[in-house]
Amino acid sequence: MSSIQRRTLAKAALATFATAALPWPALADDKPVRFLVGWPAGGSFDALARILADAFRAELNRPVLVENRAGAGGRIVVDALKTAPTDGSVIMLGMDALTSIYPYTVRKLNYDPAGDMVPVGTISEFPFALSVNADLKLGSMAEYVAWIKQNPARFNIGVPALGGPHHFYSLLLADAIGVKVEPVVFQGSAPIYQALFGGHINAAFDGMTSMVEYHRARKLQILAVVADRRMPQVPEVPTFAESGFPGIQSMGFNSLYAPRGTPPAVVAKWNASLAKALAQPQVRDKFLAMGFIPVGKSTDELLARTAASQALWGPIVKKSGFTAD
Repeated sequence: MSSIQRRTLAKAALATFATAALPWPALADDKPVRFLVGWPAGGSFDALARILADAFRAELNRPVLVENRAGAGGRIVVDALKTAPTDGSVIMLGMDALTSIYPYTVRKLNYDPAGDMVPVGTISEFPFALSVNADLKLGSMAEYVAWIKQNPARFNIGVPALGGPHHFYSLLLADAIGVKVEPVVFQGSAPIYQALFGGHINAAFDGMTSMVEYHRARKLQILAVVADRRMPQVPEVPTFAESGFPGIQSMGFNSLYAPRGTPPAVVAKWNASLAKALAQPQVRDKFLAMGFIPVGKSTDELLARTAASQALWGPIVKKSGFTAD
């Protein structure tokens, strides 16, 4: 276990011990819940949060307001979480990169991943995927690799941010093929697809959730998904392992977090609310249609998932030599 993993688990345990005796804080009946999201309005994570917000609103009988604090690959939103009250009125949707990748790539993080973000539960897991411009008429990874070797000067991959999973998956793929690639960085997913449709880039590595509708409309071709199994939304698309790249198969995930110092009783309440929301058929159906797989298990499950993700990404990031600043 790495030092980062040990610190994460130890601090979580200490935080639980330190707040164990604190009572459940009473919320005013009309006090709204602020649901912080580190991505722009209109994106897939924003849509995910708004589906959950509707479910929470009905259960808690109080307003649940989604607040978008986009920037820095999802890191800026943690600044708002750090100064938030600990009475359960503020929660945050965060990606796995916040705890599993950025601690290895960002020298001066604006938050302590083991202290400022109190784990509540895993919201969902989702695959990343590689897609190409439909005009290339490439129907498989084998055809794509052959095209790259014939057109090395045209090998480029758009990603929504440097230092995220998309970036490192593109490096892993290039290394497996035996070529060099400089990912083309965009501010979020939307401009990636504008560039892809316009022929300014030839491929994109992004969350599959951002590609599904374009794939169905044949505006792009998803060649492979980063997962240990095929996805029900696009069952015709193979995994990277099936396509000859067994080293590319880890799923992404996003989770619910509370501010530092949130009492265990509040965390438990939100964990139960999350599980209840994700058990609703209408919520599950919406998640699955977008490409998200609902999870909603215990806080301990999220801690174990985070430790496993750190163990995966630490060596990959170190081998790449990449630092964000």
